[in-house]
Amino acid sequence: MTKNISHKQPYPLGAHVEDGGVRFSLVSRAETCGVLLYDRQSGRLSKKIPFAGEDRIGNVYCRTVEDIDTESCAYLFYEEERLIPDSRGRVFPVRIPYGKERRLEDMKAGFLTEAFDWGEDRAPRIPYHQAVCYCLHVRGFTKHASSGVKHRGTFAGIGEKIPYLKEIGITTLELQPAYEFTEIPLKEERLQKLPWAAIPGVAEEENKDRAELNYWGYKKGYYYAPKAAYAASPDTSRELKELVKTLHENRMELVMQFYFPREMKCGEILDILCFWVLEYHVDGFHLLGENVPADMLARDDVLVNTKLWYYGFDTENIYKRNEQPQCPHLAEYNDAWYYDMRRFLKGDGDMLGSALYHMRHIPAKAGRIHYLSNYFGFTLADMVSYDYKHNEDNREGNRDGTDYNCSWNCGDEGATRRRSVRELRLKQMKNAMCLLLLSQSTPLIFMGDEFANSQKGNNNPYCQDNAVTWLDWRGIERNADLHAFWKMLVAFRQRNPILRPEKELRLMDYIACGYPDLSYHGQYAWRPETGGNYRHIGIMLCGKYAQSHRDCDGAFLYLAINMHWERRRLALPKLPKGMEWELAFCTEPEYAGQEEGEEREALLRQVPPRSVAVYAAK
Repeated sequence: MTKNISHKQPYPLGAHVEDGGVRFSLVSRAETCGVLLYDRQSGRLSKKIPFAGEDRIGNVYCRTVEDIDTESCAYLFYEEERLIPDSRGRVFPVRIPYGKERRLEDMKAGFLTEAFDWGEDRAPRIPYHQAVCYCLHVRGFTKHASSGVKHRGTFAGIGEKIPYLKEIGITTLELQPAYEFTEIPLKEERLQKLPWAAIPGVAEEENKDRAELNYWGYKKGYYYAPKAAYAASPDTSRELKELVKTLHENRMELVMQFYFPREMKCGEILDILCFWVLEYHVDGFHLLGENVPADMLARDDVLVNTKLWYYGFDTENIYKRNEQPQCPHLAEYNDAWYYDMRRFLKGDGDMLGSALYHMRHIPAKAGRIHYLSNYFGFTLADMVSYDYKHNEDNREGNRDGTDYNCSWNCGDEGATRRRSVRELRLKQMKNAMCLLLLSQSTPLIFMGDEFANSQKGNNNPYCQDNAVTWLDWRGIERNADLHAFWKMLVAFRQRNPILRPEKELRLMDYIACGYPDLSYHGQYAWRPETGGNYRHIGIMLCGKYAQSHRDCDGAFLYLAINMHWERRRLALPKLPKGMEWELAFCTEPEYAGQEEGEEREALLRQVPPRSVAVYAAK
């Protein structure tokens, strides 16, 4: 027989197992409310426990219930005749296939009861200067049949792709929202809305599919539970923990996106993040939303070794005046690099100065995540294939999504048979990869961009759970040249630590070696031209400033970048006696097959249009 005892301890809210029973806490202004207990296996209601007047403290009702079998029990709250799912539930046992309609009664919450053996698990804590990040959607990453995994569209599917991710040099995975959320509005919510009923003369049949699916998940969610539809097994919690543990064994990290609407309370956000660190051993969070207490989270002692990504942090107030974190856990994550570098890539005027700043900038007391593509906007392939968004499939008349894409279709809109356009697009994607991986903060790429995955010009596929957003892995074979170029670039970045310094380079010779750490060059060495009409520059990096790294390819690197549509002259600076420049790689196909000396002299005379050439001193 279930026995009830009153126990006035309102926080934390939700349901928590304690000595003596389970304590339930609910925020409610209703006079009649309580807890409904269900048999987890059959779903049948087994007990109704009303809150009494003495259980109320302010607007919080709390009661401890004894003799609950947490392994076989599930629960819902209620107000009057209305069911209330616990937004702080740890487990939701009723498994509804992804994209299928759910009812309120399907949102019964359960309890985490099975201990997980973490073994010797340790967080890799990869410094920002060593990280290469990869943003993905859990379902879209492996849902396509071409993924070749057994458990498509799941956390387990990501685990099957870990060898591939290591092969392309990824250290840190960023997941789009993977906490529990309702991708289709609950049945009760849909019946209340009836969106087609308000449109005179429009039949229900024509509107029943109108943007109801929230594929991305940027909405208020059930923040304490991983999304059950992203699991291949009945035990979602265990599957995600297995993924995190396997990533750590491969010295890889997991960073999770969390979107918090404005009404979320600061203390609740802190509780959520701490829960995921302690329960799931996640390595970091990308915080999204307008009312996120970023500076408060940055100061929290539990999160001090956890990566936190946000639009920006006030590090001057977070840290003391002369305090320098040994291994920063904060990082700026905003679109400044994204837009400026896209404009520079396509040849807009007056962008060279901004591009040079972005390529070298690292905040003094934090990291910086930079990217040319992300879950929003055009993919890398679409960025060089479309001038305009093509979001008609979203059923919003192509009105959704941004019109500011900073893209260029290279001569044709969308798919083309013109060889010259396809070759130019390939070169522009290689140029983009060079800008991404030769910049000195932390690079991030969106899933599939390493082999030119396309979303057919849709720059806002928030409601597309289909081939538009599912990664087509056949692109690895179709775009083998680009895929190989990405892997080569990542390896080149790893071999040359001067490309990934821990702190921003100073453009000075502060170790008295005869060369500054970073220098710029134009038609004549040491004389850069950065005015509004210039779209080309030579950048020399002196490897002596990274001499503590023994795996360095050479003491000097020279990046010849020309985003102009015409050839431009750049000078190679003289090297110390006994050293000479050697071409490492170039995005211009005409360099292929030339003799070394001819390649070198060709660059001395003219840099090909829209190309990047990289030289190393031997």
